[in-house]
Amino acid sequence: MEFRYLPMTDGDKAEMLKTIGVESTEELFSDIPKKVRFDRELDLKKPTSEFELKNELAAMAAKNKNSIDNTSFLGAGVYDHFIPSVVDHVISRSEFYTAYTPYQPEISQGELQAIFEFQTMICELTGMPVANSSMYDGGTSLAEAVNLSAAHTKKKKVIVSKAVHPESRAVIHSYVTGPGLEIVEIDHKDGVTDLEQLAKELDENTASVVIQYPNFFGQIEPMDKIKELIDTQKKAMFLVSSNPLALGYMTPPSEFGADIVVGDAQVFGIPAQFGGPHCGYFATTEKLMRKVPGRLVGETVDEEGVRGYVLTLQAREQHIRRDKATSNICSNQALNALASSVAMSSLGKNGVIDMAKLNMQKARYAKDQIAKAGIKVTYEGSFFNEFVIELNKPVSEVNDQLIEKGIIGGYDLGFYYPELKNHMLVAVTEIRTKDQIDAFVKELGDING
Repeated sequence: MEFRYLPMTDGDKAEMLKTIGVESTEELFSDIPKKVRFDRELDLKKPTSEFELKNELAAMAAKNKNSIDNTSFLGAGVYDHFIPSVVDHVISRSEFYTAYTPYQPEISQGELQAIFEFQTMICELTGMPVANSSMYDGGTSLAEAVNLSAAHTKKKKVIVSKAVHPESRAVIHSYVTGPGLEIVEIDHKDGVTDLEQLAKELDENTASVVIQYPNFFGQIEPMDKIKELIDTQKKAMFLVSSNPLALGYMTPPSEFGADIVVGDAQVFGIPAQFGGPHCGYFATTEKLMRKVPGRLVGETVDEEGVRGYVLTLQAREQHIRRDKATSNICSNQALNALASSVAMSSLGKNGVIDMAKLNMQKARYAKDQIAKAGIKVTYEGSFFNEFVIELNKPVSEVNDQLIEKGIIGGYDLGFYYPELKNHMLVAVTEIRTKDQIDAFVKELGDING
C-alpha cells in the first residue's frame, strides 16, 4: 500500500500515552461524559491504495458542475472572469506561495513590494488615498468598516441598505454584537435604496450609512443623492462596498465623498473555487489611516538611499498594542492579493477599462435579448453586469433544467428576498460569447414558457 503520510501505529499510540502518564485512550477522555461521546466505530470504508483513492475522489469531483464545462450566468458576489495565465505562474512560486506576514523587511522585499502595488492599484480604482494590504473577503472588510465608523464617531446606529449583499449584511450583524451596535436596514425600491426611508432614519445618532455600488441587484445607486442626505447629518460616515472591476469604468466612490470604500478583489485573478478564498480590499481617507484594520505597507529608502518597502504604522497593530489594536486580523490574504495585482498589471489601465466596458455591453445585449424573448426585466435603471428578471416558474426549477443543457443559471433572489419570488439575478461577464448568450436566452425562453 502506498502512503503520502506516516500513519500512527499502535506502538506510537502506546508511547504517547506513556509519555503523558495515562494507560489508555479511554482514560485520556475520562473527563468527557460518556453520554456525549461517540460510542461506536466510525462508519468508514476500508483502506485502499493511493491510486484507487485518487480515482474514487476524481469520480466524486466529476459530479460537480463547474464553469469550465458549463456556461455560467451566476454572479451574486462570485464571478466567472478572464484570468491571465501569468497569474498562476507567479503565485505558484514558493517565495510567494509559502510567505507569511512580512515582519522582517530585509528578507521580504518581494512580498512587501507586491502588497504595496496592490494597495496602489486599489487606491487608483477607488480614488481613495490609503488602502491596506487586503482583508479576508468583501464581507468581513465591510463589517470592519462598520465597526471603525462606530469607534470613530462614538455613535451606535448604523444604517445599512437591503440592496447590500445579504451575506455581507449577515457578517455585519455578527461583527457588531461585540461593540453592541444597532443595525437599521433600509428597504430597496425599484432596485435601489429607498431614499425616503433613508432620510427618515438619518439622525444625530447615526454613525454611518452603508451602500453597495453597484448594488446586489446590479443596479447603480444614486450616490450623489445619498451623499446629499448624509450631509444633512454631517457627522455620519459614508461607507461604500464596490466591485473594483466596475470602478474601472464608473465614477469612483471618492468623488461622491465616501469615507471608506471596501469590496472583494475576486474579480481580478481569483477563480470562483466554490466560494473562497477571496481577497477583500479596504480603502479610506488619510484621516482614518491609523484606524485601518490589517497591514499597511509603505515605501521608504535605506541608509544607502535605495528604495525599499516596510510595514508601517505598526503601533495600530495587535502584536504591539494588543487590546488597543484597531483589529484582531493577524494576517492577510497576501497570496490572493498578489493574484489580483498580477491580473490588474497584466490587463493594464486600459485593459481594466476595456474589461469593464465588455461586461456592461454584453450584459445589455443579454438583457435586450431576454426582453425580446418575452421575459420580464424587473428593473430598468442603470446597471453594471447584473440584472434581475422575473420568471413564470420557480428559479430552482428553471436552473435544474438549464444545467441539463450545460448552462449554470442565475441566482435565486427569493432565497433572501421573499418579495422577489421567481426572480433571477443574471450575471454576464466579458468571457461570455454571443453564441453562449443566445443559447441561454433560447433555453430560458423555452423553459419559462
